[in-house]
Amino acid sequence: MTKTSIKKYVAEAIGTCVLVLVGCGTAMITGGAIITTAFAFGLVIVGMAYCIGNISGCHINPAVSFAVWLNKGMSNRDFGCYVASQFAGSLIGTALLRFIFDLGDICDATTPPKEEWGMGANTLKGVNDNILAGLIVEIILTFIFVMVILGVTSKKANHGSFGGLIIGLSLTMVHILGIGLTGTSVNPARSLWPAVFATGDALSQVWIFLLAPMAGAALAAFTYKWLESDQ
Repeated sequence: MTKTSIKKYVAEAIGTCVLVLVGCGTAMITGGAIITTAFAFGLVIVGMAYCIGNISGCHINPAVSFAVWLNKGMSNRDFGCYVASQFAGSLIGTALLRFIFDLGDICDATTPPKEEWGMGANTLKGVNDNILAGLIVEIILTFIFVMVILGVTSKKANHGSFGGLIIGLSLTMVHILGIGLTGTSVNPARSLWPAVFATGDALSQVWIFLLAPMAGAALAAFTYKWLESDQ
């Protein structure tokens, strides 16, 4: 493993940590306010894209790495190490959130009681705990998000230096719709550790937010490859 590879994996861990810390933290503080939380997640992507994009590509999402890997954009080793780094970063970000909230005993008019914090985890409350509805929502939202990423980063398209902004705004877009339904995952790493820390329904339903984004990413990878073929 080269020094360059290690730097890429560390960058992915840092990026995912920041995504969970800022995105899920904002959801906790605001009670999941749709626009505020949506922009928190989207703006992290914008910032990280221009920070670590030149190092690792700024996937910070196993679903994105899966789509890139399916389209032969990364090696098997890089895919495995990216995903491991992303889950590690999510764990660090979630642990930092819990530590900060516990240490500061953050509980006032703008935040729910400590037992209801939920760690910004995803649940099916918005779709009345309907598993099929949750799966469909997450597959569609991930499909849209990953399709944008593949299009923006395509070497054939040559979209220039605005890719990070477009991808960040796209994540904001899918959050605006999805927050009221599933909380919007589209990212297994973002969902796993907040659910583990939150326990309850979030933990029992977390498999949906691990499986559906990967299915949506696979669908996007195959669809975009077909659309771009012979162009």
